[in-house]
Amino acid sequence: MRPQIVIANEVLAFLLEIVAIAALTFWGWRTGGVLLAFALPVVAIVMWGLFAAPRARFAVPLAAQLGVKALVYGGAVVGLFATGHPVLAVVFAVLVVPNTVAATIWRARRGRDIIVDRR
Repeated sequence: MRPQIVIANEVLAFLLEIVAIAALTFWGWRTGGVLLAFALPVVAIVMWGLFAAPRARFAVPLAAQLGVKALVYGGAVVGLFATGHPVLAVVFAVLVVPNTVAATIWRARRGRDIIVDRR
């Protein structure tokens, strides 16, 4: 795969993560005020950093990583729908799915390449 495409996908992944945090914050604000607007994104950020980030604190199975991503991204989609932004929710979901699939595959290949290069 061309490096420019992989880099563009990684940049998009980061932007989607930021949008997810913003959507969770907005949803929290609209439904529960300041406390929920603070709690939802903090929980998402902590879970992501511990289990789903490329350099997560804990190495967990791929299913767990994808589960955390599904919770965060799914929560953002639900939040966008709940706050009256169904088009944004659909666009976000349509971008997240192929981006996550591509990033997961490319990161796995990169991991194998590193192992092969060390031999």
